[in-house]
Amino acid sequence: MLQQMTDGARAAGRDQGLRAGTLEEARAGYEMVAAAGGESPELAKVDDQTIPGPAGAIPIRVYTPVGDGPFPVVVFFHGGGFTIGSIDSHDPVARQLCAQVGAVVVSVGYRLAPEHKFPAAVDDAFAAVQWIAAHGDELGADGSRIALTGDSAGGNLSAVVSIMARDAGGPAIAFQALVYPATDARDDGAYPSRVENADAVFLNADSMRWFYEQYGNSDEDRTDWRASPILAPDLTGLPPALIITAEYDVLRDEGEAYGSALQAAGNDVTVHRYEGMTHVFFQFHGILDVCQSATTEVAEAIKAALTAG
Repeated sequence: MLQQMTDGARAAGRDQGLRAGTLEEARAGYEMVAAAGGESPELAKVDDQTIPGPAGAIPIRVYTPVGDGPFPVVVFFHGGGFTIGSIDSHDPVARQLCAQVGAVVVSVGYRLAPEHKFPAAVDDAFAAVQWIAAHGDELGADGSRIALTGDSAGGNLSAVVSIMARDAGGPAIAFQALVYPATDARDDGAYPSRVENADAVFLNADSMRWFYEQYGNSDEDRTDWRASPILAPDLTGLPPALIITAEYDVLRDEGEAYGSALQAAGNDVTVHRYEGMTHVFFQFHGILDVCQSATTEVAEAIKAALTAG
């Protein structure tokens, strides 16, 4: 199946139809990744809901593990360049994290570009975390024990919301797990991985530019720390972090650079590069054993942080 998906991505124009096709084709193509997620573990229930947001209702999907609550909470933000991806595309990932962490997982359907430009996704993400913290009891969860996680664009949102929560005096975030996060929107040639992996399958240099064309209002947004958290003026006092990167990923170096910046600011950070892997591998739970290993690493790190003390 992995080879079929790779061939399909190439046939669609190197990256799920980006530039070569329509936005609708790009979104539909990315939804195919969910098929690589494998069988669902046993969960107590899965519910679709909406919560209030800054520009209307935000859809969420709430995954509840087997057992007796209240459970801690993992807020999940899906990847997709702020433009494609959905709760459905990352449903298998959320199910695995729910079962392995033993936490309520809330997957957030934030607004997508180009219909909703930066910082719409950021505003929805932070509003969702604030609501979840205040209404945990409605979810069978303990809103005082929250971890954030997401892949790619979702990793960006997890990083940014961690900073916003610190600056706002809450909600308290116990941990952030960032899976090949996008941390620097600038296109200035600073990261060798963007050159080395410029023609990679699933995410390449051209598709990165396409995503930003959809998401950003202008080049000025690239230096806004909410788009480029590595440019945040203060990175001290942030939650412990696990950062997962992939060897053959254009985002590899900026993710690792963000880890170094967090460490330099005195935060507890673990950075783990998965050799031989490319972008999107974290969604291939039903295909790759290494994906299962990465999922377990993320789940165990989150679980340890949420149960500490």
